[in-house]
Formats: sequence, C-alpha cells, structure tokens
Amino acid sequence: MLPVRLDRTRAEPLPAQLAAAVRALVTDGTLGTGDRLPSSRALAADLGVARAVVEQAYDQLLAEAWVSTRRGAGTFVASGETLPAPPQPNRPATRATEYTHLDAGTPWIDPRQLAGWRRAWREVSATTPPRGYPDPAGLPELREALAERLARTRGLIVGPDEILLTSGSTDALRQLLGALGPGDVLVEDPGYRAAVETIRTSGRDVVDHPALAPVTDLAGCAAAYVTPAHQHPLGRVMPAADRLALLAAARAAGAVVVEDDYDSEFRYDVAPVPALAALDRSCVAYVGTASKSVSPGLRLGWLVAPPEVHERLLDHRAITHDTPPWPSQRALLTLLRDGWVDKVVRTARRVYADRAPRVAAALEPYAELAGPLAGMYSTWLTSPEAAAAARASARAAGFEVRLLELYCRTAGPTGLVLGFGGVTDAELDRALEAIVSGLRGR
Repeated sequence: MLPVRLDRTRAEPLPAQLAAAVRALVTDGTLGTGDRLPSSRALAADLGVARAVVEQAYDQLLAEAWVSTRRGAGTFVASGETLPAPPQPNRPATRATEYTHLDAGTPWIDPRQLAGWRRAWREVSATTPPRGYPDPAGLPELREALAERLARTRGLIVGPDEILLTSGSTDALRQLLGALGPGDVLVEDPGYRAAVETIRTSGRDVVDHPALAPVTDLAGCAAAYVTPAHQHPLGRVMPAADRLALLAAARAAGAVVVEDDYDSEFRYDVAPVPALAALDRSCVAYVGTASKSVSPGLRLGWLVAPPEVHERLLDHRAITHDTPPWPSQRALLTLLRDGWVDKVVRTARRVYADRAPRVAAALEPYAELAGPLAGMYSTWLTSPEAAAAARASARAAGFEVRLLELYCRTAGPTGLVLGFGGVTDAELDRALEAIVSGLRGR
C-alpha cells in the first residue's frame, strides 16, 4: 500500500489530498517510472474512504499525465524522475511599524465627495458591459469627455479619435517605446523613478540629463521623457526658451518628446501652464493620468501621440487588446460627466494652496526650496546628513518621507521630497514637527 495519510479535518477535499500525496511520492523518488499503483478498490479500503475518492484522484493524476492506465492491467506511474525539493521562499520580515507616507504621488480627495464616487460605481454595475473586447482606443464616450477636458484645462485641442486610453502614465510610456524605432531615451535627472524603470525594462538605455538644463541635442535618442509643467521632483516650470529648444532638438533627431503632464492642474499661484504638446503635435506624445485627480488605484490614463505613432499603437492594440479595464473607464466617464472630477480638483487645489505655505514656513529656516510652490508636494535642498536626520526623526514619529537622492542617478542634489496630499491636517502638523526637530539636530 501507499504511505499516504488523509486528514478529514482539512478544508482541502480528500481526492485533492490523495492526488497531491501521490505527486509527492513521484517527485521524491518513492515511486518510479512504471511502478503500479494499488487498485482503486484496494487503496480505498486501506485508507478507509469511498472508492470514488480514489477514482477522482486517479482521474486527476491521469489528466495531469502523472500516471497512465493499461486496460486490464491497472494504473502506473508515467514519470518518476526525482525532482529537487522546491526552495523555501524568503518571507519578508514583519514590519514592526506601519508608517504614514508623505509621498509625492498620493492626492487629497475631499471626503465630502465620496457619495459621487460610490454613485459612479453603482452606475457601472447597472450598465451592460461590451459583448467582446472593448474598443482598442478606449471607451468612445470617455475619449470625447477627455478631449473636452484637455481643451478646457490644458489648451490642447484634440479630437476623441486622437486619444488612446492607458493604464496610467507608465503603461503609456511602455506602449510608446514599443512603437518607436531604436535609440536611447533621455530622462531628466533627478526624475521620475517609475519612468526610468519602465525604460530600462523595455531594453533601452537611459541618458541622464540635468533636470534644469535645456535639451539641445537628442542625437541617438528615440525619445526624451520630460515633465515640463512641474518638473518631478524639483518643481520648476520649463522656461519657454527651453521648450522651443527641446522641440527643435526633437525635430532634428527625429525623436519623440514624451510629455508627462502628471499634476499640471494643481497650480495655485497662476493658471495652469499650457501643455507642451499644444506647441507641436508632430513630435510630442502627451501623457496624462487620473492618478493625481481621482485615485492612483484607478490605474487609468490617456495618451495623445503623434499621428504616425498613434496609428502603429492602434494597430498593435487591436491585436493585443492592451487597453485598461472597461469598468474603470466607465466609472471615470461618470465622474467626468457629473462634474465630480472638477469639484475634487478645485477643492484639492485649495487644500494644497493652504498646506504648501505651512510646509514652507516650517522648513525654510533649515532648508532651501528647490522650485516654486505648486502641486501636492515640495522639494527641499539640504545636506545629506540633515536630510537623513530629518527622515529618521519623521520615522520615529510614525511618518515616512523620501530622500531626494532616491530620484537621482548621476545628479548630486540632496534633501527631502515632502508630499502633503495623502494626509490629514493634523498628521501634516505632527510630521512637520518631527522633520523640523531632525533638521535642528535634536
């Protein structure tokens, strides 16, 4: 008989337990190729189970090709090569402390607007989904709503058919890189870490470029990834002369400028800066996202690519169905149609406009502001030692703040990148107190 024990107290069905036990006997070498298994009647009697339990287990093993049957002869092991014991995974250490993160990417969402969010998803549940795969460009009604919004808020005049919906900005970048010819990708340094990782994963080399220096040469580059409305993470707006120089370099090299317009709506000193793509659609790919205005977890964005690139992307997506989930698209359509997004952006802008000066008042005696106050975070330049001390003090108080060096590759600035969107006012005050304590050297 087989050295097998079944446990009726386990949630796993008895046939599944028996099949797993036989697999283990094969992989550890107890059973070898050609060995005959007991008959279903004999094994059932030995284990004290119904014969159907053994028959179901044998049927499963037969379907998986672990055993074979011979008419009138019985059931035999089909493959008995001994397999090494699987390595035990290294389990991550349990975190003793869960920190409240002051990151640059979490927005503030007015809790008074949660009813509108729930209403959008109720409408999704009551809407009949498409019978097959969605439109490869994305939900047509949502593209119409986004075209209206881009014209109204970003000065970018595009038709619905020029918009491709994506699963966020990094997904848009990944798809773009797949549609471009060979070449490296220039990226601002310091810059957006997720973009750098996406470019490297695509098999392309990253060309570091000082974030505050104009781009005048893109020879050998297929693309340049920039954040002109609010440079991430230093916060500067790209000057008009630098914008024109970048576009000229792109035209000369036949490269595409990837404009990540990640939080352009959250200016509170002046009106939002117009999109770079409004100057030249022929060589700029515009990337937007709902992560900063709606929710990072929605994983939804949009891409307006140069016409030739757009056609290549659309043809590819028609084959791969590389589009964001239909329910997320349908929910965003409702949020836009009902004015929910406009309300959330307006209230968030007011909150950021209040919090940014409070952060500045607390940190200015000890650090230098890297760029103008705008958006949901600010970056502060200070010595590596002071930045490390501030981070340690924040962690001791239960907060996590990122060091500027995490955004650098070859660049040298050091300091703190302090987000103030994803916390309450009370949490922000406690975090600032801890950070200032670290900067003072207490």
